[in-house]
Amino acid sequence: MRLVVITAHEKDLGRQHEDVAAAALAGGCRAVQFRSKTMSDRAFMDLARRIQVMCLEVGAIFFVNDRVHVAAALDSEVHLGFNDMGVAAARKVLGPGTIIGYSPESIGEAREAVSAGADYLGIGSVFPTESKADAGEPIGLDGLARMCGDGLAPVIAVGGVNAGNAASVVAAGAKGIAVITAVSRASDMKEATEGLMKAFSDGIREES
Repeated sequence: MRLVVITAHEKDLGRQHEDVAAAALAGGCRAVQFRSKTMSDRAFMDLARRIQVMCLEVGAIFFVNDRVHVAAALDSEVHLGFNDMGVAAARKVLGPGTIIGYSPESIGEAREAVSAGADYLGIGSVFPTESKADAGEPIGLDGLARMCGDGLAPVIAVGGVNAGNAASVVAAGAKGIAVITAVSRASDMKEATEGLMKAFSDGIREES
């Protein structure tokens, strides 16, 4: 997963979650995460199903954020954080074949999550971001490099990542990037997705 696009409802731009997902997929992204903290379970399920179908049509991976019960109902992948169901419990619900990502708040927590069955770690916020009010202080590239250097699991860098700094994230050891506003608020979402993928791929070539 070189690029994970996390959906958002950008009301002022007239963009729905599906619009962001469709543009990301059209731009070549093959991993989409549906995230909404306020939507009811029923509305969330209906929308998740629609976005999942869009992903299946192009062979992309589909992640549900937080809601393990929805992931189980849809047989989708899931990404969890500190306040969500624990990784071990989620693994029991979802089984061995589901991809479970986890966003730890410390190296110790990262080790516990991987030991419990997390397949990858979402690390950040690397750079300043306004997408998540609870993101905390940015850890910077040095903090990202420390998490990557621990070698626990593949790291997806998140928080303030864009086409201009993607190569530096690769250099710090990340195996992929996750973005919200770099796509959802771009003037051309498809073009922004293409630019992010190219920037990350260029960073990989520079490292090899």
